[in-house]
Amino acid sequence: MARPRCGTSRCATTVRISKDLAICEAPLYVADELLRAEGFTDVRYVDAAADDLSAAIAGRKVDFALDFPVLFLPGIDIGKPITVVAGIHVGCFELFARDGIRSIADLRGKSVGLAASPPALFGLMAGQVGLDSAKDIHWITDPSVKPLDLFTEGKIDAFLGFPPEPHELRARHAGHVIFSTAVDQPWSQYFCCKVLDNRDYVRKYPIATKRAMRAILKAADICAADPARAARQVVENGLTDRYDYARQTLSELPYDRWREYAPEDTIRFYALRLHEAGLIKSTPQKIIAENTDWRFLNELRRELKM
Repeated sequence: MARPRCGTSRCATTVRISKDLAICEAPLYVADELLRAEGFTDVRYVDAAADDLSAAIAGRKVDFALDFPVLFLPGIDIGKPITVVAGIHVGCFELFARDGIRSIADLRGKSVGLAASPPALFGLMAGQVGLDSAKDIHWITDPSVKPLDLFTEGKIDAFLGFPPEPHELRARHAGHVIFSTAVDQPWSQYFCCKVLDNRDYVRKYPIATKRAMRAILKAADICAADPARAARQVVENGLTDRYDYARQTLSELPYDRWREYAPEDTIRFYALRLHEAGLIKSTPQKIIAENTDWRFLNELRRELKM
């Protein structure tokens, strides 16, 4: 396939993509060849800590990343130059609990482990059922004590994780799922991973922005339509060495929702709850006005009709 011609003043031929260990971010890895077909001659995957993606985007360490609103909205709130340009998929967080615990409300006074999942997410979930996560929950977040292992050993009561952690728990026959952002409302109505870009990059390179987004959205379609193929690609590109976990994740997550859901609704939903919880000062309206740009997504929805 011939690479599209790209004017140097309006486009870039190098693109830096965040590299993480979350299997749900598979479209970024499946997009490798698609990015090259779009005219990017230098496609770089850059290590960026999952809890510091907003800083990586703001500092131009990476040009594009997928991240969860609860993680990146605080960065936007303090002025980091981040632009949200699309949503990719729904769900991926699952809350496991030991026998006898049937709901989040049953976790009052109990211990909950987190490895990579954001504590703020569980705080919002707990608030929905009247719990104060700071007072009613005993948190286990220190990675040195391996919260997932503690849960499988029956030493704590619950564990919140995302792929590949839920697959590990199922393989060990540990606990049962009492909550999933993929199926439980209202969380299942909003995007989990969203596409982030640096504000200056979007303004300086609009053509490159659209081409990179086209590749990422096409990759999301591949994940939805052919999870086996996509799983092989993410293994080959080093995201994980577990093909079985990759295929299961890609088979379960609705990657085609980028065509249907309104990403602005997701920003409004999470920003409002973080604002009400006192975790950010900015209103949803301010964030949407200053830190989102849906032009490219709207154009690509029309262009990539199936």
